[in-house]
Order: sequence, then C-alpha cells, then structure tokens
Amino acid sequence: MSEVFRFGKAAVRPQQAPVPVMIAGQAIIATRCISVLLLVNELGYDGIADFIHRSAQAWDSTLIFVASQMLFFIELRCALTLMRGSRRGRLLYALSQAVVLLYLWAASIGWIYPEIFSISGASNGEIFHRLILHKSPDLLVLLLLFLPASSRQFFQRR
Repeated sequence: MSEVFRFGKAAVRPQQAPVPVMIAGQAIIATRCISVLLLVNELGYDGIADFIHRSAQAWDSTLIFVASQMLFFIELRCALTLMRGSRRGRLLYALSQAVVLLYLWAASIGWIYPEIFSISGASNGEIFHRLILHKSPDLLVLLLLFLPASSRQFFQRR
C-alpha cells in the first residue's frame, strides 16, 4: 500500500491466462519433452548415434532432421509465448501443426522420398486414420486454443 502513496500509482499485475490456454501450453511442453524422453529410452545411446549418423549421410535427410529439431524448439517457444497471450505464438503453433501434418501425410504416401518420419499403413485410408490418431493430442490442444470463448477473448485483448 505504501507504493501507491510513494509513487502515485498502483502496481498492476498482468492478467493470468485462462485455464484452457494454460492447459494447452503445458500440454505442448509436456508432450514434446516426454516424446524426447521416450525416444531416448527406446533407442538408447547407440540407437540415437546411429539415427544421427544415418540422417547425416544425405543432404535431404540432414535437412529434414535439422528442420525437425528446429520445429521442436519453435513449438516450445510457441507454448511459452501463447501462455503470455501472444497471438503470433498461437498462429505459429497452428501453422507448425499444419506443416507437420502435411509432411507426415506426404512422406507416408510416398510423395517425399526421405521418409525419416512417416507412418506405415496398407492403404491411404489406413495411413490417414493412423495419422489422425497420431496427431489427436495436438488437435485437442488446437481446440483448446481456438474454441473456448475465454481463449478467444484472451488472444483478442493483446
């Protein structure tokens, strides 16, 4: 209270993000970090070294590997910024998910040759079904960011 009398203005706290936005941001961070931990646990040190070695043997594989790492850090950055109310963070996360979905679909069908990241299936319908199942957590996060009225109002204020 003495700060109000000393400086003539009250300390204003920035408004907290609504619950759906906080859950979405934490879910992005948690799913990305847990997926890395599960991958490390599954492959082990030798498997990771072999994966990096195989990815570095051709330019196209190296480019896709580096792009996937960049996308990982972009998604983490989006999660942190959207919890602070950044519209750009929300839109960049939606754009990154669209790029990932298109790449996985094209690589799984066989349109993009270095199929480092692809989903196997007998037919295009089965591939699409597995792809939607694989991306369902990210689709739910996008719903939390775009559908609730509190989320839309939070991003419109800033």
